[in-house]
Amino acid sequence: MAARGHVQDPNDRRLRPIYDYLDNGNNKMAIQQADKLLKKHKDLHCAKVLKAIGLQRTGKQDEAFTLAQEVATLEPTDDNSLQALTILYREMHRPELVTKLYEAAVKKVPLSEEYHSHLFMAYARVGEYKKMQQAGMALYKIVPKNPYYFWSVMSLVMQAISAQDEKLSQTMFLPLAERMVEKMVKEEKIEAEAEVQLYFMILERLGKCVEALEVIRGPLGEKLTSELQSRENKCMMLYQRLKRWPECNSLAHKLLLKNPDDWQFYSCYFDSLFYLIDQSWSPPEEGDHCPEGPVHHTVTEVVRFVVDRVKGEDGKDSRSLRGPYLARLELIHRLRERGCPEESLLGEPLELMVQFFGKFGDKPCCITDLKIYLHLLAPDQHVQFINLLSEAVPLGEQGEEGFAFPDDTKAMQRHLCVCQLSRAIGLHHALDVDGKLRLITELKAHYRYGLKFGKNAVKTELQFSDMYCLMAAHVYIDLWKETGNDNYVWQSLGVLHEGLTLSPSNAQFKLLLLLVYCQLGAFEPVVDLYSSLDAKHVQHDTIGFLLTRYAESLGQFAAASQTCNFSLRFFHSNQKDTSEYIIQAYKYGAFEKIPEFIALRNRLNQSLHFAQCRTERMLLDLFLEADIVLSLEESVKAMSLSPEEDDIPWDTMRDNRDLTVFTSWDPKDRMLTEEHRRRSLEEESVWLRLRSLTLRILASLADLGHTPSQQNSEKVNENGVGDKGSILSSLLSQLNQTLQTAAQIAEKPTQYPFLGPPSTRLAAALSTGSCQCQAAALQLSVHLQDLETAGLDESSELQTQICNGFKSLVVQLQEILNKCKGDVLEMKDSKLKTQPSLLENLIFFVETVCIVLTALPAVVCGFQELTGCVQELITQALDYIKNQETEITAIKLSGLSLEGPTE
Repeated sequence: MAARGHVQDPNDRRLRPIYDYLDNGNNKMAIQQADKLLKKHKDLHCAKVLKAIGLQRTGKQDEAFTLAQEVATLEPTDDNSLQALTILYREMHRPELVTKLYEAAVKKVPLSEEYHSHLFMAYARVGEYKKMQQAGMALYKIVPKNPYYFWSVMSLVMQAISAQDEKLSQTMFLPLAERMVEKMVKEEKIEAEAEVQLYFMILERLGKCVEALEVIRGPLGEKLTSELQSRENKCMMLYQRLKRWPECNSLAHKLLLKNPDDWQFYSCYFDSLFYLIDQSWSPPEEGDHCPEGPVHHTVTEVVRFVVDRVKGEDGKDSRSLRGPYLARLELIHRLRERGCPEESLLGEPLELMVQFFGKFGDKPCCITDLKIYLHLLAPDQHVQFINLLSEAVPLGEQGEEGFAFPDDTKAMQRHLCVCQLSRAIGLHHALDVDGKLRLITELKAHYRYGLKFGKNAVKTELQFSDMYCLMAAHVYIDLWKETGNDNYVWQSLGVLHEGLTLSPSNAQFKLLLLLVYCQLGAFEPVVDLYSSLDAKHVQHDTIGFLLTRYAESLGQFAAASQTCNFSLRFFHSNQKDTSEYIIQAYKYGAFEKIPEFIALRNRLNQSLHFAQCRTERMLLDLFLEADIVLSLEESVKAMSLSPEEDDIPWDTMRDNRDLTVFTSWDPKDRMLTEEHRRRSLEEESVWLRLRSLTLRILASLADLGHTPSQQNSEKVNENGVGDKGSILSSLLSQLNQTLQTAAQIAEKPTQYPFLGPPSTRLAAALSTGSCQCQAAALQLSVHLQDLETAGLDESSELQTQICNGFKSLVVQLQEILNKCKGDVLEMKDSKLKTQPSLLENLIFFVETVCIVLTALPAVVCGFQELTGCVQELITQALDYIKNQETEITAIKLSGLSLEGPTE
């Protein structure tokens, strides 16, 4: 709760019971106690505010706000009242009111360090950077402490970051910030590392890399001690920006001598070498090669250096470091790309990778290390490579199933790595059906044998052999996709559930189960699986699409709405949370983190998933509640939806989806590519634009519904109807253009990898005719507005056109329903063949009916006939669904057997 003042203050004793009630969540008692206190002490402002907090928490927001404003208008200066009002305004999501509080307090108590500090932080919460700069300087003049001065400097930097005009940043804000820091440097008043970090940030943003380098290498750079190799890392970054490749090379060389396992410096070392070669650089005849020391400017020197690092690891009694061995493979890769014959000096990749496996094969990182260099092997070396690795795996005697099993976890990890590498080079995919089934049998046998190593593991720990189980599920899915036999996908579900029973915390089991269930059209288990993942913070943005993509399309409207709301709560809290992070960064002088927090906020605000959740949630609300719980007009008003404003940042939209969240050992030709990512984002964006335009057009129709009919066109314009009508026409034009773009995308569908991004609903929406029917209904609504303006008696031709439009809508709706009926359940080899598209097409039918009935007012001629036809179609759809339920039950019962599966 709020600060309670000094112990000596008698008001503290009086207020303490109210604080305690609020802290314990007993808000009603807090209100009662505040009322009792106010009867005796009418001028005890803090008691009024605490009562307001209790009212706010019991849902009486208006009363709470009125009571709070009574106190705020008195401009209190006691700490208790100010802190309590601050808490209340935060809970009301009105941080801008806190600034007014402390502005008044500072005027009354101008020398208070505490109030000035609170005012600065209040400005930080609302992003008032200019006022932050002024508040920081005012605070420094009262209490000349370095942190306050640099608060003001950082606020100038923030003005530069947030400025729309980059020229203004470079010519005004950043130069002023630079001069302010230089003043402190000349006066030798720089005290803390944070102040040097801020100086560096300013110079870096101004592009003054030479000056920044002088700062880092000078006396001020000695203050950079909080991070390991902070000075060296900054120097390396600046050398790269300045394209000083000799210094880059020499510094990387020195740092690798100190730590031969630091991968980032191997990359700098190799990059600088090839830049030097391309520039035909040669060292001076006399003196040092560069300020950092000697430079390795030939391939031979670099090869010798890497080989020496490897020899140094080979000669160690302790465990070797991976860095030098991977650097050798990386250098081979780079030399081969450039066609350099010196590649042979490093050795044969096959032998080097086998050697690496011998040293590090018992570590889980071995597969990820070697996988990126498998392309160095010739195709005819793949089988030989796996055979050589298998020879290095110590296995015991054969068991009853004919497989030899490892004796300990290290040997098991080596065997698992061989299996993973076999899949990564395509040997698993090259097997025929029988070969894949034998492989699955072997993987399951190793999985079950390996469980003995994790008998004492707690539930939060993974079993050592879980990856065998996961790989077996992947092979089953391969068989399902190749043969179309659903028996294999059911087998994969069985394997995954078996694994999840013994490793309930295994996220990969849950993710793959979630994906397979969605692909099958079975959404009910998915919600619990996703909840058990316990996604945290930004994960709601990166993996939330796995749930939201399928919820609505599989008919789970309540779950879809709940899922969108859950994600939206995270996005909406982002703004508030980021402000708190920024405030903490100011307090502790972590200035370099503040731009990162701003970047995170922008990344989330511009998120594709955020825009999708917001749009789909509002559409769901209209489908489920418009003209049922609330009228269309009231529903739109409750959403604060403005049809003329497009609040989706199309030009800066960020695709934050984690499309590599699934563990995969697929070969390169089956992996997700950048082209896949680009096409997926394009498809998602077009689908989002269609949905957003549909939503805005419905909002525009609701807006027009508020406007009374006007016979006189001049009056229409005066009353704004003409403007609203033009907005509607513009939106419909955009919708038609977007439909054309969507059709072009649907003509060339992209086949994504199974573990890649899911396809949108776009192709299905177009193939069923749902989008076209919705667009026709929305277009018809414009004709109805024209009819209303022209007068019913004067436009018989227009009425005929509208009635024909109604008939056309009925025909289109019937076609959509017929499409659903065409998606029958098939029987293949006496097994149930799933048809998830059946549900999706039925949902398109339902959505289209909702839009047709929402868009068209019930007062026009022909509407009763339309609704009668739609009612008949809905009855057909319900009868069809009931019939399918009966058929599915019959199929399931006929498929029951006392005999277990053969595999």
